Amino acid sequence: MNTIIFKEKPVHYKTEGEGNTLVFLHGFIESLEIWEDFSRALSKKFKIVRIDLPGHGKTPLIEKIHTMELMAASVKAVLDALDIKRCVMVGHSMGGYVTLEFAKQYPQMLSGICLFHSHAAADTEEVKENRRRTIEMIKLNRKGFVKQFIPDLFAEINTVKFAEKIDMLWHRADKMSGQSIIAALEGMKERSGKLDLLLNTTIPVLFIAGKDDMRIPVQNVLAQAILPRHSEVLVLAEVGHMGFIEARDDTMEMISCFAHKQF
Repeated sequence: MNTIIFKEKPVHYKTEGEGNTLVFLHGFIESLEIWEDFSRALSKKFKIVRIDLPGHGKTPLIEKIHTMELMAASVKAVLDALDIKRCVMVGHSMGGYVTLEFAKQYPQMLSGICLFHSHAAADTEEVKENRRRTIEMIKLNRKGFVKQFIPDLFAEINTVKFAEKIDMLWHRADKMSGQSIIAALEGMKERSGKLDLLLNTTIPVLFIAGKDDMRIPVQNVLAQAILPRHSEVLVLAEVGHMGFIEARDDTMEMISCFAHKQF
């Protein structure tokens, strides 16, 4: 098992392929396993690095609150251990928040970033309150929350089509402790906005959005996509928050093309 030690805890990662590096960061209650299809295909052209963020997958709880700063630092520790100086970083949902924090801290290491069903604004007060209620729900019924949460990430039209994938995601997420889930929610609730970063960065940004995404509304993504100096946008019909499943081939091809241009 590939691990590095970060704050006296193991951080799990996997690498495949050779060449210029793509780093893939998963979202909330996911793991590096969500990128298996992407890694299998894209490792023929790139070096792929997938990381289990703190409290997710095979990386244990590290602190009571997993801030985006902490998660970005764990990613930096993995890349330093692998002697990777520059990469394109792809972050799904919460992984996008980590990617933006990484871009703030270590811009010299990034040739490009992809916000995959993610965005740069901080939580509104309404969203923060929803996260507080979710935390209380998890304390009462962690298993029930996880089982309900995952199907709602898909476009309604896709829940039957991808029922097997939804079941697999649920079984993986069900292995997470309540403490780890809450640590991620607290970290997302406290994160700072990165709209200024988008406005001032010279790093090319790829936005991928689903028209049926109830978590990250497509209009919010499009409003942010005009901020960077170099933006590329893929908007997907009949796709919710899980484009790496709901539109696997289209999103994979877009990321591949974007990365080739940055290298």
